[in-house]
Amino acid sequence: MIAEEPGKESSRHVPARPAITIRPMRGTDIEFVSRIERESFPTAWSTQAYVNELANPAAVYLVALEGETIVGYGGEWVIMDEVHITTIAVSREHRGKQIGERLFSEMLAIGIRRGATRATLEVREGNDVARRLYMKYGFVDVAQRKAYYNDNHENAAIMWLYDMTSATWRKMFRAYREALHLPPLD
Repeated sequence: MIAEEPGKESSRHVPARPAITIRPMRGTDIEFVSRIERESFPTAWSTQAYVNELANPAAVYLVALEGETIVGYGGEWVIMDEVHITTIAVSREHRGKQIGERLFSEMLAIGIRRGATRATLEVREGNDVARRLYMKYGFVDVAQRKAYYNDNHENAAIMWLYDMTSATWRKMFRAYREALHLPPLD
């Protein structure tokens, strides 16, 4: 590595990374989503499962793109006043860049816009990264599904966020969205 002279700017140009955008998942995205699914989960959903989910009126599925490349996805069901997060994953090379958090925040925001007041999900007990994210947003462990995952019989933690209408939670949620450069909820 060559040190630069103090006070002189480098002549090297590092291209800016394309911005991350989030949009609804399309049928043409399923092949790319399935690749991320297979690299992320030992028991991956089939492509037909995604075809079925895109036809489900209660389902909301999003993709995160860097430029034109799908780098993550997430899905939920919004049923009456409840959001059920069904899946979320980011490609290995794009993890640690808050893409999963942006998807998660967008899914919660869509749920709120559709009238949801609470949310739930299941997560592997050993998935500390995901559990920390969910707890950051106010989710709490409420139960356990023993040997829920077929691949290794790991337990699932059932987590709930009970009140997405409280002024305290909304203030926190707005601050998190602002920090992620996401549009305001209201």
